[in-house]
Amino acid sequence: MSPAVALSATPSLAVDDLLGGQRVLAAVPHSALDWVAVIRRGIPAAAVDALTRLTHLSQAELASAVGIPERTLARRKREGRLNSEESSRLLRLARVVARGEEVFAGLDATIDWLKSINASLGGVTPLSLLDTDIGAEGVMDTLGRIEHGVFA
Repeated sequence: MSPAVALSATPSLAVDDLLGGQRVLAAVPHSALDWVAVIRRGIPAAAVDALTRLTHLSQAELASAVGIPERTLARRKREGRLNSEESSRLLRLARVVARGEEVFAGLDATIDWLKSINASLGGVTPLSLLDTDIGAEGVMDTLGRIEHGVFA
């Protein structure tokens, strides 16, 4: 097998892997409806640490990206669980990172792209748009266009 084939055969990171997998989530959601139950229950706060560890985002960058104050994240870590709204926001970030990892075939390239100013997103970084649903949709749309070779 050639190195190029081996690299393309590398599986992409799944959203649940980015959030700590079964060890943190205590379940592996297989469908959107499974995720609804996880969100309603609240994602364990350890998922924040798992996501920051894998993405190398700072706590401040992650907090800003999900629109949750750092002090609130620190409190949730003490409490052990995010509320449903915070869980939904963290899941949104993980979904964007997983999609970017598919498109760019690497986590480092994805994080670099998320932190870089993007003209097609109004001259801001994709990461700065993830605190809203509409912004995240724009980022996901842009990833889809990149994947299909449409850059503008």
